[in-house]
Amino acid sequence: MNNFNKTANSNGNKQKLPELSKKFLFVSFESLSGDLAWQVQKEGNEVKIFIASESDKDVYDGFLEKVNKWEEFVDWADVVVLDDVGFGKIADSLRKTDKLVVGGSEYTDKLEEDRQFGQEEMKNAGMIVLPNWNFTDFDTAISFIKSNPGRYVFKPSGTISSDDKGILFMGQEEDGKDIIEVLEQNKILWAKKINKFQLQKMAVGVEVAVGAFFNGDDFIYPININFEHKRLFPGDIGPYTGEMGTLMFWSPSNDIFQTTLLKLKDKLKNSGYQGYIDINCIANAKGVYPLEITSRFGYPTISVQMEGVITPWGEFLYNLARKDNNELKVSRGFQIGVVVAVPPFPFYDKKEVFIYKDLSILFKKNNREGVHLGDIKNVNGTWSVAGNTGYVMVITGSGSTVDEARKIVYSRLKNINLQNMYYRTDIGLKWFTESDKLHTWGYLH
Repeated sequence: MNNFNKTANSNGNKQKLPELSKKFLFVSFESLSGDLAWQVQKEGNEVKIFIASESDKDVYDGFLEKVNKWEEFVDWADVVVLDDVGFGKIADSLRKTDKLVVGGSEYTDKLEEDRQFGQEEMKNAGMIVLPNWNFTDFDTAISFIKSNPGRYVFKPSGTISSDDKGILFMGQEEDGKDIIEVLEQNKILWAKKINKFQLQKMAVGVEVAVGAFFNGDDFIYPININFEHKRLFPGDIGPYTGEMGTLMFWSPSNDIFQTTLLKLKDKLKNSGYQGYIDINCIANAKGVYPLEITSRFGYPTISVQMEGVITPWGEFLYNLARKDNNELKVSRGFQIGVVVAVPPFPFYDKKEVFIYKDLSILFKKNNREGVHLGDIKNVNGTWSVAGNTGYVMVITGSGSTVDEARKIVYSRLKNINLQNMYYRTDIGLKWFTESDKLHTWGYLH
């Protein structure tokens, strides 16, 4: 039995900490989970982190202890946290040795990386999936659209780089002429990067994601309902970035969860999955249609979740890896996270990296509340830009209403002084129309 007492954290807030701290080893291809690792460390646990990417070697300097060979610290760790898709085989292997692991499985890696497989699994589990067709040749896809006019979404599939996942096009023309033109103009370039892709029938409605933590046997409640803002500019204009901000709230089991993610319970259990999993959906009056699965922590989702989770993260991750079915304690209301970036984000430009790397991040008031680590480092007490992505930090806020959460998060943003930083100013604004629709259709109660 793991007993916990209460102590104050560095901000003076009462927080449950372990009487006997645990040892956590975070393993990352890129600099993704440092914010979570830092939170676990601040709770009184021992933390080490490994980052494979050479370009990210200075990220988290001054915040976390980094190691060069994570394999040498597996025996040292009480829990190994594998923070990305692609670690499934390693996670499966570690679990066979009775190591406590938070991370994916070979099965869940395939759910996310192979869109065709993911769609088939969701359909076999009883979800209502949108019609989709998979291709390895662009000319064949163009001929298909000409023979079957309609609105489609073009999505790369298979194992591709995170940058190339942003190559996504949503058709607007009812006869499909716009997507035909895009494919014809870019097929030579994209053929060099994409070996497999999917055309999915376009559905109009509210884009909403449902996620939950899974402990290897069952889901941990409450679940998380979130609304992503993927494009760079306000109004959903510009290139896809991965994510520029998120609105979320915690909920008991609801219709969105029951018609989608819950149906994967047995498959997740059989695969040994232990971690967070999320399905992005389109909801309208006809139903909830799952689009894609994210079988890992979301970024910046995990940072936004910290704003609303009361349970200490070290305790929660330790118990999750032990298959303890403890309820997650959360705040009521809404949480918002806003990504703060500098050039070259969301692209890569060596000259821009040179200009902004090591740039100091200043705070007008000595207040770090709601500030979460992106690609930054701490040098002698001064925070500065690290790595080469320009993904600097995530600022979060919470409130009993979306309006209140927006006011808090954007007031916190005003406390930051960083040259040429940019962020979206409209995170959460669509809630006021989208929530009406979701309630009218019966998905939220």
